[in-house]
Order: sequence, then structure tokens, then C-alpha cells
Amino acid sequence: MKQSLDLKLGQHLTITPQLQQAIRLLQLSSIELQQEIQEALESNPLLEENEKEDEVADVKVDGDNSANEISASSDTESESFEENDMSATDVEANDEANSDWTENFESMTAPTGSRNNSDDDFPDIDARNSLPLTLRDHLLWQMQMTPFSDNDKQIAMALIDAISEDGYLSCKLEEIQQALSKNLPIEIDEIEAVLHQIQNFDPIGVGARDLAECLQLQLKLLPLDTAGVKAAMNLATPQNLALLANRDYTQLRRNLKLSAEELQPIIEIIQHLNPRPGNSVASSQASYVVPDIVVRKVRGIWRAELNSDVSPKLRINRQYEKMIHRGDSSADNRYLQDQLQQARWFIKSLTSRNETLLKVSRTIVDRQRAFFDHGAEAMKPLVLHDVAETVGMHESTISRVTTNKYMLTPRGIFELKYFFSSHVATADGGTCSATAIRSIIKKMVENELPMKPISDSKIAEILAEQGINVARRTVAKYRESMNIPPSNQRKSLV
Repeated sequence: MKQSLDLKLGQHLTITPQLQQAIRLLQLSSIELQQEIQEALESNPLLEENEKEDEVADVKVDGDNSANEISASSDTESESFEENDMSATDVEANDEANSDWTENFESMTAPTGSRNNSDDDFPDIDARNSLPLTLRDHLLWQMQMTPFSDNDKQIAMALIDAISEDGYLSCKLEEIQQALSKNLPIEIDEIEAVLHQIQNFDPIGVGARDLAECLQLQLKLLPLDTAGVKAAMNLATPQNLALLANRDYTQLRRNLKLSAEELQPIIEIIQHLNPRPGNSVASSQASYVVPDIVVRKVRGIWRAELNSDVSPKLRINRQYEKMIHRGDSSADNRYLQDQLQQARWFIKSLTSRNETLLKVSRTIVDRQRAFFDHGAEAMKPLVLHDVAETVGMHESTISRVTTNKYMLTPRGIFELKYFFSSHVATADGGTCSATAIRSIIKKMVENELPMKPISDSKIAEILAEQGINVARRTVAKYRESMNIPPSNQRKSLV
């Protein structure tokens, strides 16, 4: 086997770390971007947040005014303090030096972006460290407050472990008996008795084995003299609930021996009950949306601007930068040089992200001016290629920019992707946005008669009369995308 060296010429496409960082920042949401900026400020000493110039100017003006006041007062009172001039001067000099040192120390140690570190700025320590309450924890706490025997406590713990997040018992009592039989010989009746006690826990309806039992547990707590409670108990059976789900009101009236006028308030009682009682306890962390773009109407023209609170302005720390220019080739100086280069890359990538986001947003606002004036029914067809061609970028870049980015408008907060939709041909040879068609369908359903809901075929006919040619299947697809049930499930008695 012979070894040899070969020399070849070739071209390779590589992505530099700077470009990778720019792409990553481009696809971050506003909240993720704030976290990224905060991490960069904490890890890179060359980066700092650029304070507003007007705030700095105010500080200078206040300082000048205070200096003038001090000089004026010193002139008027100089005669009475001639003997203490030297000591007063020393004290003032020391105070000024201490003040300067304190201000510099606080500016170096204070967290970036916060100037007032009062106790109100920080959440309660218990709130920050405590875990969210779960349904299991809530039930176990109530179990500890209930005078159970040792055997009943083991049964109760097994039952609680078998309760789902919705609050339903997810297994049969025989399975629990079999699981406990190794260490605790018990009968089904004992498990049933403990289950009845758990079903009296909060939230009401927890521990039910099906929907009918869950609703009946809640109805039993209502006063017996409440109008319609007895009839609601008769309705809350598996057979009648199935008829109610299928909107078979005729058979339901026969089973309950009620008229249409008498049945309607009974159904309303059932609808006010909680079919998933466990969800009322399990706490979920609220998700927040911070708009990246703010749209306002200025002198009759819609304008899009960046939300300055999302992306604060950054700058290079001049003190450290001067130290680098005066420094030698030591390890500390090389570290500062590396941090300076990274800081410049980060600021450049952040600026590029903001410019791209603003350019795309302004193009969207310009294309969808009818939406801002008249609403979703006036939305125009728009695809990624249209915006990419206008701003001179690739479609993949437009896709990154519009993902998890939100726009605050007088009509609400929308994700940038909301303004993109396919087109449907109209009778006059034009096009109509799919978003506009969905809005028209939603409006039709909202204005329909409850006893005679509009079918998908009828909606397609009405749209055809308006010059919009869509098939029944397309109408059904748009309706399902808005979580609107079919016509047979929208039917009601009144």
C-alpha cells in the first residue's frame, strides 16, 4: 500500500460563527431575545445597556442647578462661617469623593437594566421557590385532614394516585384491590367507602368514574328546592348524556317526559357544571406575549415601528475599550480583545435582526392596509414569496422572521404569520384571502338561527352568490380550523 499526497482545488460553503449567531437571533421570540440579551450583558463585560440621552441630560441639568444653589447660598453665608471654611471644604470634598465612589460602585455592581433595586422589584421568595400546586397534592392534603384509619389511608393514597389530572378515576376498583392485596387484604366495599369520602373532597366531582357520576356529584350539592335539579339528575345518566351530545332533543324529551320549554333550563343547568373538575386545581403557568412591532395610524397612514422595550440599545463599554488600547499582550488583555470582538458581533447581529424584522413588518402593513381599516374580511392574499420578493430576501428568512413574532395593532395582537394566507379564485377573475373567507364563515355562524344552523353546503352556496367559489369540503376545513362544530352539533332548542 503506497502513501501519497494530493493537492486539490475546491470550494466549500461554510457558515461562520457570526452568521450562525445572526440566524439564531433572527428566529428568537421577544421573550427569548430579552433572555439572550440579559445573558450577554452578564457574561460579557464589554457590553452595556445604552442609557437614554434625555435621562443623562436631566441628571446634568439637575447637577448644574444644585451647584448654582450651593454657590449662591455659600456667598450669602460666607461671613458667618469664616472660621469653619477649611473644615467645611474638607467635608464637602470628602462627601463628593465618597459620592463619586458610591455611584461608580453601584453602577458596576447593579444588575444591567435596573436602577432601583427596591424590595418591590423582586417577587416574594416563597412565590419564586414554591412549586405549582397539583391536584394530587391538593387531595393528599385533604386526606391528611380527614380522620382515616391506617388501612383507609393506604386505600385513599392508592385511589388518589389513580385519579387523572381531569379528576376522574382512571382504573377500576378491582385493579386497586389487586394492587393492595399483597400487603393489605381488603374488600371492594371498603374501597368503595373510601372513594365516597374522597368524592366529597374539593373540587366537587373529583374521583368520579365517568361523566354522569361527575355531574351527579355536583348536582347533589345543590339545594333540593332549586328549580330543575331533580330533572337534571335524571338527565345526568350515560344514556341521556349521549342523546344530549348528539343533539337528539326529541328522544331526550321523550325519556324525561318534558316539553321543549321545560327541557331548555335543565340543559342550561348541566352546561354550567364542570365536566373536568381537576382542571380547576392544577395551576398552569400563564404564557405572555410581548409584541415585537407596534402599528399606529399617523396622519391617515399606518406605520409599523419596533417595540423599544423588547430590544434595548447596547453599546461597548468605553472604559474597558480604552484599557485594551493601552494594554499589552498579556492574557487579560487578550481576553478583553476577544470579548470586545464578540460584543461587536452581538450588537451587529442584533441590529441586523431589528432591521430585517422592521422591513418585513412594514411590508406586511403596506400590503394589508385594508385589514387595519376594515377587519379580517378585508384581508388580502399574501404568501412568503411576495414579501421575500419585495424586501429582497429568501423565503426561509421571511419564515424565521415571522415565527413567534407578534404585532400590536388597534385590532389586537397578531402573530406575523397571521397575515399570510392562500388565495381563492372569485367569479370576476380576482382572488380572495382564505383568512377573509374564514372570517365570513364565522360571521355567518354567529348570526344563524340556533334552531336551524347553516350547513356547509348552504355556506358554500352563499359564498358563491358573493362571487367566492369554494367547495363544501373547503368550507368544512375552514370551519374545523376555527373549532366550529358541524351544523347538527350547533343545533339547540331555542
